[in-house]
Amino acid sequence: MPSSIPAIAIAAILALAPVTVALAADHPAPLQQLRIYEIPRANEGVFHDRFRDHALRIMARHGFAVRSIWRSEHEDKVEFVYLLDWPDVSAMDAAWTAFLADPEWIAIKKETAARDGKYVESVAVRTLEPVPWSPDRAKTAD
Repeated sequence: MPSSIPAIAIAAILALAPVTVALAADHPAPLQQLRIYEIPRANEGVFHDRFRDHALRIMARHGFAVRSIWRSEHEDKVEFVYLLDWPDVSAMDAAWTAFLADPEWIAIKKETAARDGKYVESVAVRTLEPVPWSPDRAKTAD
């Protein structure tokens, strides 16, 4: 009798596997987005002011979840780096579309560019999807 318990457990796991796969397909995994802006050294202060005083507030209105923000120097260039949390790709795409079309954000960008010049030299964007064996995923599975 005791030897049948592992067999029952294995059968139960195998029976639930298709349900787990279906749920995963219906609920895409959360992801993160890493954004790296190369900014002109002369405009670093006003860039930070604009992001802190305006962009963060408008982003929050459109569902952005900013996890952390950093400053970096790479190859003699100043970089502004931040990490966003997203529930899925469609939420990320919808939020970016809404933010970039936001009339207040458009007006702020126009006004600050006219006053201070170029704020951004280039942007690198990375969408980060977690691997199943990532240490942070193991913590949430417990």
